[in-house]
Amino acid sequence: MESRMNQALVENDQQSPGKGRCPEIPATMVHIATEPLPVKDHFLWSMFNFVYCNFCCLGFMALAFSVKARDRKMLGDIYSANHYGATSKALNLAATLLTIALVITVVALAISGVIHLRPR
Repeated sequence: MESRMNQALVENDQQSPGKGRCPEIPATMVHIATEPLPVKDHFLWSMFNFVYCNFCCLGFMALAFSVKARDRKMLGDIYSANHYGATSKALNLAATLLTIALVITVVALAISGVIHLRPR
């Protein structure tokens, strides 16, 4: 009895395809690529430090790491580019702060009279 019912259902399905079934819709897959965060190489800051604030060659070293970061970014190596960019930032910060401290110290010593800037 049960086999006759199954056979009748199969025959109904074969006679009316699509009736009672969901039509097959082709699936569309959309791949949205997320862009990685931009890599900061601090190139302009390094150029400024190299020209004006090159305390103990820190500006030159920062410029070298900035160029390395830019090269790695162009090659698509985001991890290394971030690493070199962070090193460049630290060197730039050290060069800027040490140069500012040196200028403030010289000005303070000149004002206090310890250093004579003009000959007597």
